[in-house]
Amino acid sequence: MPVYLLDDSLWFPPVAEAREDGLLAVGGDLSMERLLLAYQNGIFPWFNEDDPILWWSPDPRFVLFPEELKVSKSMQRIISREDFVFKVNTAFEEVIGNCSSVKRKGMDGTWITEDIVMAYTALHKLGYAHSAEAWQDGRLVGGLYGIKLGDIFFGESMFSKVSNASKFAFIELVGVLQQQGVKLIDCQVHTAHLESLGARMIPRALYIDMLKTHTG
Repeated sequence: MPVYLLDDSLWFPPVAEAREDGLLAVGGDLSMERLLLAYQNGIFPWFNEDDPILWWSPDPRFVLFPEELKVSKSMQRIISREDFVFKVNTAFEEVIGNCSSVKRKGMDGTWITEDIVMAYTALHKLGYAHSAEAWQDGRLVGGLYGIKLGDIFFGESMFSKVSNASKFAFIELVGVLQQQGVKLIDCQVHTAHLESLGARMIPRALYIDMLKTHTG
């Protein structure tokens, strides 16, 4: 499959044209309009700091149905002990900043560039991007951010400075999203961390059908 080169016009090729690894297109920009169009069509940006913008639509897609969330007994104890305080959208810029700067095992650098931070902060100010936060003793110790369109939440990145903090924030967020009627949480690419919480692969065609139904 070819990799499409995007220009200044607002468009994406059909996701069925993505390569086997999920790469669909290169270039374009991180404008609000293009990012929202990408999410509505099952596409997301993911690229290293010195690379051009890369757009992906993997098949199958890694997702979590909120009703399938798995909470281990150890996490249930942590939640019941009230080790953390859960908040939403009180420190978005701090959350995305930590997602960018906190070191991850086996990873050098970050894909959350300065341009990404600016673009998603702008989306937050417009009500599209949201942060879920774990606080401890008045300090932000974990969390995640993502985009919400209609009844779909698109998770982007998470961080943790204290063991289980990001897992706590995710579990609490799933509960909030379920109350709001969210039908699907997009986790983009596989991680063992999210698989342990109930995320699984589904065919991209099914994922796209759900986007058409629930992002209006």
